[in-house]
Order: sequence, then C-alpha cells, then structure tokens
Amino acid sequence: MTTTESKKTAENLWDVTRLAGSLGAEVRGINLAQATDTDITEVQRLLNQHMVLFFPAQFLSEDEHVAFGAHFGPLEGHPNLTNADSHPKLFELRASQGGVADEWHTDITFQEQPALMSILKMVKCPESGGDTMWTNLCDAFDALSPPMQEMCMGLSALHDAHPHDRADKMAIHPVVRIHPETGRKALYVNEHFTRRIVEMSAVESDSVLRFLTRWVQSPRFTVRYHWTEGAIGMWDNRCTQHYVLNDFSEERIIQRVTVMGDRPEGPGPNWEPWTKEAAITAMSRHDRQLGRFLSKQAKG
Repeated sequence: MTTTESKKTAENLWDVTRLAGSLGAEVRGINLAQATDTDITEVQRLLNQHMVLFFPAQFLSEDEHVAFGAHFGPLEGHPNLTNADSHPKLFELRASQGGVADEWHTDITFQEQPALMSILKMVKCPESGGDTMWTNLCDAFDALSPPMQEMCMGLSALHDAHPHDRADKMAIHPVVRIHPETGRKALYVNEHFTRRIVEMSAVESDSVLRFLTRWVQSPRFTVRYHWTEGAIGMWDNRCTQHYVLNDFSEERIIQRVTVMGDRPEGPGPNWEPWTKEAAITAMSRHDRQLGRFLSKQAKG
C-alpha cells in the first residue's frame, strides 16, 4: 500500500507518494530545472525522511542536471570509471547485457571521503527490466539484536576498489556510522567494496561480513523502482545501498552526478587491528592488504 501527502511550497503543490514501508518516495509537482532555495530545502527534508526520492518526467538537460546536483554540495565524476564526454562531472553508463551494478553497494566507499549523495537521470530504459532496488541501512541496524548491535558498533572495516581493478585504493570506515543529520545509526558495509573487518581474524571477518551483507538485503528493508525515461532518482549514500537488476536486453543509459564530501563517523573501534597483535604466518590476501594500508597510515 502506498500513502500520499501533499506539501505546499511557495510556488508548487507537491504530491509525495511513499513507495514502501522502509524507504522511498515518488515526488510530483516540482520542476527541478527551476528549483528555488526553498524547494531545495524541502527536497533535502524529504530525502532525510525517505532516503531515496524519484521525480518522474523531468527530462533535465546535462547542464540542468549538474546545476541541480550542485545545490547539495561539490560534485565529482567517477574516480575509476568512464565519465560522460560532454561533461566532466557526469558519469554515464550504457548497458544492454551486463555492465550494471548488480551487487549491493554504497557508492565509492573505497575513498576516505565517499559519496554523500547520488543523483541519477534515466536517459533511456528498456520497456521491462533494469529496475533498481535500495535498502534502508538504519532499519537494518535497528533490527539487529542488542548483542550484535553492540559488537558491530566497536568494529571498523576495510573497503577497496577491487571491482574497478584498483585494489590499491582503500579506506577504513566504521561498521556502524551515525547519520549527521538524523542521528540514526546505519550499517556501513557492503558486498561490493567491503573486504574485511579490521579488528577480526580473516575467518571471523568472513563470517561476520557474510551475515551483515546478506542481512541488509532482506526484502523488509527494501524498495524496488521501475524506471521511465526522463526520471530523476536521488539517494542518500550515508544510509542506503542499491542494486541494479540485470534482467534486460534492450539498451539502458543512465547519467549520474555524485555529491562528494561525506565523512563517515561512528562509535568504534573498540579494539586494535587484528594484524597488529596476531602472529600470522600464512596471511590471506586481505590480511596483507590490511597490513599494507595500516603501514601506510603509520608512515603518515
């Protein structure tokens, strides 16, 4: 069941339709190309409430798309993948079979300051298939048992860009982060970029990560959106993950601007990194990777 609310602004009557119990809303009645400061404030409020927003039939030009994104912070193109030839701050992905983000992930968590927000324009989409799903990482944390919550709040995790053939790009973030605007706690590990729990042995890390990355995928935490051409989708990377369904054969073209400058902060860690205390004689690749990262940090 969906719910609809109307929001009066100075210039528009917006219709906001909730799409799922956990997150996601579709917004009609605003022209994003002509958004005022008051409109931007309201969009940010709605994003804090719903975590992912969809605006059908906007058909923004590339310049309008970039200008809308710039209202929310500094923009950067993708650090590892091909950006649009027409604009350095636009990331473009064309796919018909494969080449889509069909693993659950939060954007660019392999950087020390990851993506804060992503704003996607559906340029061309197949008649069926190619939907995107999002999951609410705050609800996922809240649904854990108190003992599991307490343990996770004391941990940190190593993320890298191995899926982009850049395993040398790494960052450590808290397993549980606190959203700076809502104050809610969110699980901040994902199957695409997170390699290991820093404070655990490799075997323990594999078990915990396997559980957490599957846990956040539970349908009760998710919303699924069917795209139409010209639609804009925007999501808060501080509290969501997303996944593209690779179930289409027609061409699918998206363009995305990415708002950067996030600084993940959380309550942990409560323990020293495992590799500093354990006498490991046959380290796994992720152990060695963590050791290199920690050594680099120690050297400044």
